[in-house]
Amino acid sequence: MTVNMSSLANGLTVLSDEMPHLKSTAVGVWVSAGSRHEKAGQHGISHLLEHMAFKGTSNRSAVAIVEEIEAVGGELNAATGLEHTSYYARVLEEDLPLAIDILGDILVNSSFDPDELHREKHVILQEIGASHDMPEDRVFDHLQELAFPGQPLGRTILGTPDTVSDFNPSDLHQYMDTHYRGPSMILSAAGAVKHEELVALGKEALSSFDAEESPLPTPATYLGGESRDLQRDLMEAQVILAFEGRSYKDKDFYTAQILATMLGGGMSSRLFQEVREKRGLCYSVYAFHWGVVETGLFGIHAATGAENLEELMPVITGELARAAEDLTEVELNRARAQIKAGLLMGMESPSARAGQLARQKLLFGHPKSLEEMIDSVANISVADVRDLAGNLITGSPPSMASVGPVENLMWIDEISSRLGCAPAATEEQIKAVGGGL
Repeated sequence: MTVNMSSLANGLTVLSDEMPHLKSTAVGVWVSAGSRHEKAGQHGISHLLEHMAFKGTSNRSAVAIVEEIEAVGGELNAATGLEHTSYYARVLEEDLPLAIDILGDILVNSSFDPDELHREKHVILQEIGASHDMPEDRVFDHLQELAFPGQPLGRTILGTPDTVSDFNPSDLHQYMDTHYRGPSMILSAAGAVKHEELVALGKEALSSFDAEESPLPTPATYLGGESRDLQRDLMEAQVILAFEGRSYKDKDFYTAQILATMLGGGMSSRLFQEVREKRGLCYSVYAFHWGVVETGLFGIHAATGAENLEELMPVITGELARAAEDLTEVELNRARAQIKAGLLMGMESPSARAGQLARQKLLFGHPKSLEEMIDSVANISVADVRDLAGNLITGSPPSMASVGPVENLMWIDEISSRLGCAPAATEEQIKAVGGGL
């Protein structure tokens, strides 16, 4: 596989990875604009904009957009994240010009018809309601708000009923004009694609975007805290214990990824074996780590019955404490193998590969080679992981969110005492970051 990269005159980057054995192409446009780029009155506009992209342009109706792509057996979709929004398609090789024409059309010529906007806002209001009915979604929303209170990074991607209901077509156009600019956009394709053709198609479809740099998001500050959403009618309790993680630009970012895999990345991981297999304390338990440009979040999620809560957190905190002392070379090698396999398997999927290339360019400034990605974890030692485990726990106050019958859950003060965590954020600190809205 050979990655090619070019730039259009307006600063938009074109990336491709040709996979000669394939007959289809995955192609998309990734924009460095997500929910954390929103101001307070714009909460949810990135997600609404993603929905409205398929609701008609000056050239195509909403029906025509889906009919044209499905008439050639293709697929069209989009997704909104904290820092990025993506619009992507999967088509046969000969239909790449159509896919890029449609992607360009929905990004350049969306009409944001008031009637379509009214209907789509109603759809999103139902989506918000559905998320409130899903305890696992709700506990992650609570966690994000605790970790980054009063800040764009601490808000949900979906928005609120009030903010979503208030948006009008002018709001959408203004947000696009501000954030959808050439230097913050990537056209990425993988599969049956020729780079020269992709550049020519991209130039025709996407050259109208402004060449000026997009504004940077409000800097985020991790603070932490506790939230208990007591729901006695639920059979299962959802609990997340988290700490400040590492930025994807931090030298320890991949060490934190390794630690998450060793602690709770599979059925052989410490948490799964100790918490579920040996003690039967929960159905689901895993560790996770994600980073943004200046910070990150490292956490453990568990789903269990109320009768197990009293024993659950002492076991989890015990495993966290032990991680800084006795993680082994065998565990490290297993985690490396899992990460390497995930990278290689992802590169076999054109959709995953196109997205990987785009995200790496947006995050690191260039797409990484396979060797570079593997080297990122190959040189990490057991001592590195142990040191990071200790630093993560003691270097920041914890965040703990829970939903369900959680009366017997250990309080965060006791968790901090057991682990020697940094002190909780003060009210003054929380108020100080409120200007980030």
